[in-house]
This record gives sequence, structure tokens and C-alpha cells, in this order.
Amino acid sequence: MIDLQINGEIKHVDAPDRMPLLWVLRDLLGLTGTKFGCGIAQCGACTVHLNGNAVRSCVLPIGSIGTRAITTIEGVRATPSGASVQQAWLAAEVVQCGYCQSGQIMSASALLTTTPHPTDAEIDAAMAGNICRCGTYVRIRAAIKSAAQLAAMRGTDGDRTDNV
Repeated sequence: MIDLQINGEIKHVDAPDRMPLLWVLRDLLGLTGTKFGCGIAQCGACTVHLNGNAVRSCVLPIGSIGTRAITTIEGVRATPSGASVQQAWLAAEVVQCGYCQSGQIMSASALLTTTPHPTDAEIDAAMAGNICRCGTYVRIRAAIKSAAQLAAMRGTDGDRTDNV
């Protein structure tokens, strides 16, 4: 048995140490918002947060996680940056097919947690490796900039300070 802290809760899983986190999330815990894309950490569809940092869950063995906190797309709204990103994503109508979007949102919210007002170059660097077959990159960048503004208006505690 391995204990994992996922979205603020301790989950007990009976799985081998080398099993990728993606399969634990999807197959053992039913958290299917994190998607399988390539299986080699190149597309970004499987992105989750590990202690707030964006990581590819398809190649991350659960035995290497230890006590670090895991946040999935199902739990990211509870974070100030995650709430801002999800709101901005909807407002900008980023999603087309939607398959890559959970990974895109996870990468964007990790970026805004560490870099509240990112430049275009910082957005490009943080989002590199998140592939969108529909080509919504322009809307993704606009949504990240909008989310940064939303987060700034909310303040550090995630509460709204205006009527945005």
C-alpha cells in the first residue's frame, strides 16, 4: 500500500512503486480528468502538480512521490491560480476538442503560482511541450494573461476584490 496526498486528501493505493501516477489517478482512483496522450512526457495532456510544480504523470512512478502533494485538474480550482485560470479559459472560449485542456490548465496555473505576471517568453517556456492539435495557442496565451489579471484583482487569498 502506498499513501498519496491527492487534492488535499490521503488516498491509499495498492499498486507497484513503478506504476505511473497517471494510471493510479485514472484506473485506480477514477480521476479521469488527467488525460493519456503520448506516454512519453512529450504532449502535456497528463500534467498534474507535484507540490505546485507542473509534472508529467505518465512517466512519474508513484514510488518516487513520497509525501509531496499532488493536485489534479479535479482539485486545481481550490487554488487561487487554478480558479483564475479556469475562469479565464471559459471567458476566452479556449476549448475546442478539449482533450489537451486539463494539461494546459495545469501548466498555466503552475506558471501563475510562481510568476504572477508572466511575459510572453515566460508563457512560451512554461507551456512548451503542451500540444494542442486544434491550435488554440493564441487563445491559451490570452487566457493566461487574463488569468494573471484576475488573480491580481483577487489578491493573494483568492477572494474577489471587484466585480470582474
